[in-house]
Amino acid sequence: MQKGFKRNFEPIKVLTESQVEQIHTATLNILDEVGFKYESKRALKLLEEHGARVNWETMVAKLPPSLVEWAINKTPSSFYLKARVEEKSIRLGGNTLYFMNSAGARHVDIDTGIVTMPTLEQNNIGVIISDYLSSVNCFPSYTPYFEIEGIPPVMSCPVSCAQRHRFSTKPSRGAQPTDTFIWETKIAQAVGAQIMGCVEGAAPLSLAEDPCNAAFYYLEAGFPIYIASGSIMGGSHPITIAGASVSHNAELLAIIVLLQCIKPGCGVIANNFVSAMNMMTGDLNFGTAAIALHQMAYNQIWHSYYKIPINNTGSAFSNSKIIDYQLGAEKLPLATASALSGANLIVLHGGVTAELAYNPILAIIDDDIANTIGRIVEGITVNDEMIGMDVIKEVGSSGSFLNSKQTRTFWKTEDYMPKIFDKTSYQEWVNTGKKTVIDKAKEKYEEILATYKPIPLSPEQDKEIDKILKEATEYYKKKGLI
Repeated sequence: MQKGFKRNFEPIKVLTESQVEQIHTATLNILDEVGFKYESKRALKLLEEHGARVNWETMVAKLPPSLVEWAINKTPSSFYLKARVEEKSIRLGGNTLYFMNSAGARHVDIDTGIVTMPTLEQNNIGVIISDYLSSVNCFPSYTPYFEIEGIPPVMSCPVSCAQRHRFSTKPSRGAQPTDTFIWETKIAQAVGAQIMGCVEGAAPLSLAEDPCNAAFYYLEAGFPIYIASGSIMGGSHPITIAGASVSHNAELLAIIVLLQCIKPGCGVIANNFVSAMNMMTGDLNFGTAAIALHQMAYNQIWHSYYKIPINNTGSAFSNSKIIDYQLGAEKLPLATASALSGANLIVLHGGVTAELAYNPILAIIDDDIANTIGRIVEGITVNDEMIGMDVIKEVGSSGSFLNSKQTRTFWKTEDYMPKIFDKTSYQEWVNTGKKTVIDKAKEKYEEILATYKPIPLSPEQDKEIDKILKEATEYYKKKGLI
């Protein structure tokens, strides 16, 4: 099993206990008085059987506080996610931090910032690079690209899922639109793995029929669930951090109620992806202080109060169009704030140009960022050996610690030494060609492709995936979607 990074200190808290209670109480009031729209008769029937007050005409279910509290208590504080190779499985929850690969609609040229439709080969290369990187622990659905040249849109998620399993042994998240959960479940089962089933709400306060169907299907397969509800402060959510926190909480807890009614005790990880709106332009603002504070408040509530595993997506994207100072300045503070405030999973590697683009060379650079953040959350070990009183006394006021056993033993573990960031002296940098971090990442990219070979599927598994994709193609042809 992948070990991830162990957070060895209490997460940072940005809310008082009374503020947490106030947000939670307001959340319960919203679900009880306003309710939540489930566009599924099957879901509404089940919720009504569990005590929800259902308006069948509007498809809104009002959830009593006792039902919401019951669902929270039924959701475990951690769950195991099985990869097709045991060493790559993960346990999400508690004080363990993992990182998830980012995604983009298209491929971005690392030098020009121009985005183009990725080929299937570029998609596969992106998966291979992330399979190699030590700090990429799992994949979202439709990653690394939402779109693939020559692949019908309705087949993009099944094909993406297939390629992730072909070129990586790491676990993955499924998708939900247009019955893609059927094929992704079958693909995972064909290779002996689990996926996190995706159930994503639509802000404000609703869940479409596709994610409702996906919830039943994934849970019947025995898979844990990744829930989300992407929203915009000032658009689909209130402009204030507190108001957006209440709305977002209500949306995610309404989904948890449905999941626990379907299968009490099922594993769930709850994603925070709330963006800010630029009120001068109407565009999304990524990497802002409001997003960071929203994530930190969310993490405190869900990690310490609800004790439910959490994912943060805020650091995945930047408004920058190229790999530059702005990109790092917008992604790094959010990722660090997430890690320090209790996140179990952070989406980080490879995303640029909002959600528009992705490049695996950026993922290689982000690997150094993730490992640095991971080292920070592991904290400080304080004991006699680490203090080294005898060494301090021996060196005294005129010696050096350079040759001590303590230095030789701990210099690699006390700090993280980046693999791509430039740590040379100025003269060495000049003498070796003045390479930038992008130059070094490109070299690493070529080295990985030349030397790294992911563990392949068996011929039988590969054939079974082809069979599933053919079945999916015929299914969508009959529906007139291809």
